[in-house]
Amino acid sequence: MAQEVRGVIAPGKDEPVRIETVVVPDPGPGEAVVRIQACGVCHTDLHYKQGGISDDFPFLLGHEAAGVVESVGDGVTDVGPGDFVILNWRAVCGTCRACLRGRPWYCFDTHNAKQKMTLASTGQELSPALGIGAFAEKTLVAAGQCTKVDPAVSAQVAGLLGCGVMAGIGAAINTGDVGRGDSVAVIGCGGVGDAAIAGSRLAGAAKIIAVDIDDRKLETARSMGATHTVNSRESDPVEAIRDLTGGFGADVVIEAVGRPETYRQAFYARDLAGTVVLVGVPTPEMKLELPLLDVFGRGGSLKSSWYGDCLPSRDFPMLIDLHLQGRLDLAAFVTETIQLDEVEKAFERMHRGDVLRSVVVL
Repeated sequence: MAQEVRGVIAPGKDEPVRIETVVVPDPGPGEAVVRIQACGVCHTDLHYKQGGISDDFPFLLGHEAAGVVESVGDGVTDVGPGDFVILNWRAVCGTCRACLRGRPWYCFDTHNAKQKMTLASTGQELSPALGIGAFAEKTLVAAGQCTKVDPAVSAQVAGLLGCGVMAGIGAAINTGDVGRGDSVAVIGCGGVGDAAIAGSRLAGAAKIIAVDIDDRKLETARSMGATHTVNSRESDPVEAIRDLTGGFGADVVIEAVGRPETYRQAFYARDLAGTVVLVGVPTPEMKLELPLLDVFGRGGSLKSSWYGDCLPSRDFPMLIDLHLQGRLDLAAFVTETIQLDEVEKAFERMHRGDVLRSVVVL
C-alpha cells in the first residue's frame, strides 16, 4: 500500500524549497523502499534547485543518504527489510560493455526505480535527485542503489559516502591511483576536495598540497591531512605547487572546482608524465582551451572521475570499516545536523562557504 511522507521539493528554478507530502508507492520488481535516517546537503542538490542539471521540475531533493530497508519488490535478493544501507546513484547493470569487461565502475547503463513518487496534493510526478530523492522520511529506489554496510556506523556519517566524500576519496585512490610517497595537489577544498585530501593521506601520499581562496577552508584542509596550503588569491598556485615539489610539479593534481581556469592550473601544476583528475563538475557552457603541443609534450594522464570511479558494493563497506577502525574520520565532514525544514537555510550557508556538510537527520 502506498505511503505518504514529508519531503523537500524544489518546485521551480531558483524558487525556495518547501516541504510537501509525497506519495511513495510499494516497491515493484527490483525496487526497494528505504526509511531515511540521515541525508547530507550536497552542492548537487543546489544545482538541481538552480536548474543547472535539468528542467524536470519539481524535484524531490536529497541523495547523500543512509537508512534502513523497509520493503523490497519481487526478485530482490541482495538486500531485505531491516538492512542498514547507504544509497548510491550508480546502480550497475551487470550487462553493459563496461560491466562485461570487468569494469562495472564505468557502467554505461546504471538504473533507478521505474515507478515514480508523486505529490499527494496534485498527483504530479516527481524527479528524484540523482534517482534517489532522500530529503524525505522514506524514498523509493532501485534495489541496486542500496549498499549494505556495518550498522554500527552512525547514519549521519555513513550517508556522506553516497556522493561527495566517495567522489573525493575515489578521485584520489581509484582514478588518480595515488600511491605511497607521491606528491598530490588538490585544487578546491570543499567537501569533495577535502575528501580527496583524506583519500590521499589514506593512500600514503608524502606531500599533500591544498589550494583554495578561502583561509577557513585551507585550515580545514590541514585537519584532513594537507601538509601544505596555498591561498591562490595571494600567490600563483602553479608556481607555489612547483616550489613545494622541487620545481617539478605534483605527481597527481586533483581539480575539485570544475572551472576552466582551475583546470588549467591543475594541468600546468603537475609533473611531467603526471596525472590530472577532474572531479569538480563544470556547467554546460564552459569551454577549455589548451595548446595541443603542451598536451602532447607534458605526457601523463588527463582523467575525469565519475563518482570517484567507485564500485559501491566494494568501496562503501571498506571505507565504513576504516572509519570504525579510527583510520578515516568521516565525522570530521559533518559541520552541523539539521531538520527537513532547515534545508533552504543550509543551502545559503553552503553558498557562503560556512559549512563543510550540513546533514539532515530524520
